[in-house]
Amino acid sequence: MSEVDGARLFREGWIAGVRRHFPGEPKAGYVTPWEGTPEWEREAAGAVCAQVRQFVEVSAGKAGRLSREQKGRFVATCWTAQMYKHFEEPKPGYVADWSELPEWQRETDADIFEAIERHFPPS
Repeated sequence: MSEVDGARLFREGWIAGVRRHFPGEPKAGYVTPWEGTPEWEREAAGAVCAQVRQFVEVSAGKAGRLSREQKGRFVATCWTAQMYKHFEEPKPGYVADWSELPEWQRETDADIFEAIERHFPPS
């Protein structure tokens, strides 16, 4: 699978998670399809997907034993690093610590980890 395919998997996981966990109607930008996703966000999604894949692989699949919170924290931390890569002064919400993220976003991040984990089982 290419990095673009991984980025799409991440984006699709994000949209599904937002639709599942967001209270009420999410902002349009939260559920923008791949075709409307900005290039920086596509690159960041691909990078985070690759990091999760590698993490699952180097743990010989034992990352599956992590709690949902640990999985979500990993995705959130990887995403934060990408925001610092792509923006000199990222919006505070882009780099908020785990404890500051809304519940829907924490659940969505855990969903993303688990979607990647299912899609790329360790060899």
